[in-house]
Amino acid sequence: MSNSTGIGQTALVAIDVQNDFCPGGALAVEHGHEVVEPINAMMPLFDVRVLTQDWHPVDHSSFASNHAGADPFSKVEMEYGPQVLWPSHCVQGTDGASFHSGLRTDLAGLIVRKGYRSAIDSYSAFMENDKSTTTGLAGYLRELDVRTVYFAGLATDFCVAWSAMDAVRNGFASRVILDASRAIDLDGSLDAAMASMRDTGVEFVESSEILAGTTE
Repeated sequence: MSNSTGIGQTALVAIDVQNDFCPGGALAVEHGHEVVEPINAMMPLFDVRVLTQDWHPVDHSSFASNHAGADPFSKVEMEYGPQVLWPSHCVQGTDGASFHSGLRTDLAGLIVRKGYRSAIDSYSAFMENDKSTTTGLAGYLRELDVRTVYFAGLATDFCVAWSAMDAVRNGFASRVILDASRAIDLDGSLDAAMASMRDTGVEFVESSEILAGTTE
């Protein structure tokens, strides 16, 4: 999606298309594997392609197993705010942390690993959940003169949404490709995330629009 107007390039950021978020994984998103085909089809059309990868140590504070008596999907209060306690997932070096085997990782110019600090969870591709620890992605995109960032992957209501909203906060035009994303929808989290994204200024598109060249 090269931009001929001279206002910068476009980027596709594919969020956490990893085995543990796909069917059979430790934190499987329903139909999560279905994002692979549209993401692969779109990637060659973008100037800049980025993949993110959850990359947790075994002692990560967001794992329910590291909190005595805590159930998965319960919530606790961390120093940086409320935190969902997840099943252990995407542990560094495991097959669950690997990208889905069908994903075209060879087309990516950058892989951003996040969540590797034990004490802080990291949903966003730009910022960890303490809202102060950055990943460096914003600077990378600015250096490449990216102005518009498209997001797809897993999961719509957590890492995709947080990334898309942080893109707006960092000065980028931000668009979520809805049919190339899938949600966990934990206690209404999808509706809440969609409302928050709209309020933040995130726009929504379909992969068919991108493949047809009808987006700007």
